[in-house]
Amino acid sequence: MVFGTIIIQIGLGTIYTWSLFNQPLADKFGWKLSSVAITFSITSFALAVATLFAGRLQEKWGLRRLIALAGIVLGAGLIASSFVSKLLVLYITAGVVVGFADGLAYITTLSNLIKWFPDRKGLISGISVSAYGMGSLLFKFINTWLINNVGPSQTFMYWGIIVMAMVLIGSRFIREAPEAAGDASALTDSNNYTVKEMMRTKEVYLLFVMFFTACMSGLYLISIAKDAGVQLAGLDAVTAANAVAMIAIFNTIGRLILGALSDKISRMKVIAFSFLVTAAAVLVLTLGNISFGLFFACVAGIAFCFGGNITVFPAIVGDFFGLKNHSKNYSIVYQGFGLGALSGSFIAAIINGFRPTFMIIAVLCVVSFIIALRVKPPKARRGNPL
Repeated sequence: MVFGTIIIQIGLGTIYTWSLFNQPLADKFGWKLSSVAITFSITSFALAVATLFAGRLQEKWGLRRLIALAGIVLGAGLIASSFVSKLLVLYITAGVVVGFADGLAYITTLSNLIKWFPDRKGLISGISVSAYGMGSLLFKFINTWLINNVGPSQTFMYWGIIVMAMVLIGSRFIREAPEAAGDASALTDSNNYTVKEMMRTKEVYLLFVMFFTACMSGLYLISIAKDAGVQLAGLDAVTAANAVAMIAIFNTIGRLILGALSDKISRMKVIAFSFLVTAAAVLVLTLGNISFGLFFACVAGIAFCFGGNITVFPAIVGDFFGLKNHSKNYSIVYQGFGLGALSGSFIAAIINGFRPTFMIIAVLCVVSFIIALRVKPPKARRGNPL
């Protein structure tokens, strides 16, 4: 089960190598670099929207069939992108199609694995989500080599075939978790919320605000790390580019460490810690003229906390609202990912600059830190403590 999920998640995580394609595609077709880069924002948004439909499709088709179909569509979207010569078509194939298929497989495999290991939600979520992060790290080298040797368009062809094969192979190891796999407390009707029941609680909206803040801070940094190093720390372009690799490494480390730690101590304490560190790091970045070491320490801290937040939140949703409807319930909170992916860039464009955007992120992190210290599971509030 774990092996199959890891293979699938590595394949799904390869979409985070998109930045490698921006300049080559811009050079080949004469498109604006910024216009090509929008593709990944569309992919991220489509991924988040897809999670809203994943639970219902899983009930209709079954988990293994849904994952296999998602893998086929994901691969087909990438393969179709190899024939694209118009930017709008690229938005549809590499953006909407790839993102939607990726989101379907991502949330269903993650939720299913958590159901198999209810007493180790944080650790198992960390393993699954770390595999997703490893996909971008591994395929950074594979896609870079392919782009340099066969060009960006042909790379889409090979990339699509490889990812399709990975997801299809991984799906053969997947078994849908029976309800009995959950812990006893999670199987009572009072602890298992439907989406409608969850939406009537204030806690889901507080979790959404926190998840949105976590995603906005992490995804914005990922999108501008190189440029921020040049402008805020005075680094040369080659040195600043190393921040991209550092983000991938610390993002993965954060997923494993904070995920496992959240099984040992209160998950909300872990989340509160991550918001405090992120707020401090972005405030330091607003100072400008910072040293080489301080810049990379801030980047590493933000990436570490972002990875941890992405890992711990699925477990928190399970703690708060039960495991029976986990994929559907988490898909609501997960919309913070799509909005976070878009918001940072839009805010930066409106207020024109890294520093003002970092200030807004710092304020949101402080607010989310306070929420994390105060929010309690709804079932605990009804007198059934965890």
